[in-house]
Amino acid sequence: MRIIAASLSFALLSGFSLCAVANEASLTIISFGGATKAAQQSAYFQPFEKSGAARVVAGEYNGELSKIKAMVDVGHVSWDVVEVESPELIRGCEAGLFEHMDPGILGEQSGYLSGTVSECGVASYVWSMVLAYNPQKLSVGPASWADFWDTTRFPGKRGLRKGAKYTLEVALLADGVSRADLYQVLSTPEGVNRAFHKLDQIKQSIQWWEAGAQPPQWLVAGDVVMSAAYNGRIAAAQKEGSPLRIVWPGSLYDPDHWAIVRGTANKDLAEQFIRFASQVGPQKTFSTQIPYGPVRTEALAQLPEGVQQQLPTAPGNMAEAQLVNAEFWVDHGEELEERFNAWAAR
Repeated sequence: MRIIAASLSFALLSGFSLCAVANEASLTIISFGGATKAAQQSAYFQPFEKSGAARVVAGEYNGELSKIKAMVDVGHVSWDVVEVESPELIRGCEAGLFEHMDPGILGEQSGYLSGTVSECGVASYVWSMVLAYNPQKLSVGPASWADFWDTTRFPGKRGLRKGAKYTLEVALLADGVSRADLYQVLSTPEGVNRAFHKLDQIKQSIQWWEAGAQPPQWLVAGDVVMSAAYNGRIAAAQKEGSPLRIVWPGSLYDPDHWAIVRGTANKDLAEQFIRFASQVGPQKTFSTQIPYGPVRTEALAQLPEGVQQQLPTAPGNMAEAQLVNAEFWVDHGEELEERFNAWAAR
């Protein structure tokens, strides 16, 4: 796969003196680290560098726009490409922190998942917040968020992410709100009250998590009987031999994106990297390294069936899933997080 990726990259970058570029150019790419960065190294950074396009300097951060803003404001930009979550892409684009990207560099957009290409970036992969459980601890597993709220049939602690985002959505789904109406309901005061009232029903049974590694650990140990969790963390635990299972209906999926920091001296090179990383071959490699879905539909189709079944973008997994509404959280996130923190502290 790396040979294919390198060949593709060579074709894209033809006309350059590859040895000279490799010696002179470097591209700083900042992502979120951990297992995701390791997969990015294998699928994107190393093949791009081996093609002779540029030396890749890979760093990591926690997604803080403040660091990017400080660079842009003073005109001293040391980062070229950054990985950002959906709300930060919108905020950063509106604030002028990211370069506008020519969508023509990505090829035909019909080959991408809907909504993954925008004026300031392109999605790099899709992950999901899912319901997970340990079948060794439950003779009958949950099938929905309504089951998550059923403490009679499923007694015991259950894990939820400590924050309004994702938590309010699953509360409304558990209360019978359809996926199609989810954000319309949550956009009203009555809908927000409804979500918090639903959370009141199981508040004493919730074990709040703040790190993605906690849900699989708790499920294996039996500290919780079920939990909201990042699909990649559950898949990693499964790979290590844990018997954990994912309930895909009702999952919330969200892309992370590549964006180019405004004012970089390497905009052309940054666009070349994004074009390379958005090709089918590298995307396939990435999704075999970590169970996050490619945004190129052709890449998904070419993956082995066993790999596809673990990905949020597999048709069967997306059939009853809901895209997280990034614009909603840009508009309402601050007030809802404040209300959630006050509620959780009581």
